[in-house]
Amino acid sequence: MTKSEIAKRYVLFIISLFFSALGVAVTKHGELGVSPISSAANVLSCKFSFFSLGTWLIIWNCVLIIGQIVILRKAFQPIQLLQVPLSFLFGWFTDFGMRLAAFIPADSYPVRLGLVFLGTVILGFGISLSVIANVIMNSGEAFVKAVSDKSRKEFGNVKIAFDVSCVVLAVVLSLVFFDFTLVGTREGTVIAALLTGIVVKFFTRKFSMPLNRILSGRS
Repeated sequence: MTKSEIAKRYVLFIISLFFSALGVAVTKHGELGVSPISSAANVLSCKFSFFSLGTWLIIWNCVLIIGQIVILRKAFQPIQLLQVPLSFLFGWFTDFGMRLAAFIPADSYPVRLGLVFLGTVILGFGISLSVIANVIMNSGEAFVKAVSDKSRKEFGNVKIAFDVSCVVLAVVLSLVFFDFTLVGTREGTVIAALLTGIVVKFFTRKFSMPLNRILSGRS
């Protein structure tokens, strides 16, 4: 892989972060919950609003990076520390996306539900671009891979367990902080969990070949 191709792949990855963050922001604007991996940060942003959702996502992603280091120890590759600045980018993109989404009226339940579906599609598109870029994993996926490698369990099964754990953590935080009331984790979280993978597969199949030709410089 040439330096030019590597540079283009990182540019594509940064673009993927923007769309993924925008997807989270649009879903958040619907106030029906966000994707499982962002759900705990969403609850914390509702309770402790002195930090934005983007800032809480930065903190959450950094916790996951520390988790990787603890799990992998010497096997942790220094290149993976790039996840730190990329996590900051994701957080900033999320806050920017929320400012953009704020202009969308969300007064009725059907519109809010529509925002969840729209946000999930945008999120899935962003994730598909990161898959095609194929340079570095986001902190959530990298944490799952670390657990998978260390435990020798199948990645897909660990990913499911991780997503469920994120939702359970969000629910527990909500019950503790909001007097046994569900806040920040609702039907939108379930919708995102069920549909994101399908959307990712669709966009990855559709754009993988043409984007890889552009990235590699082939006509």
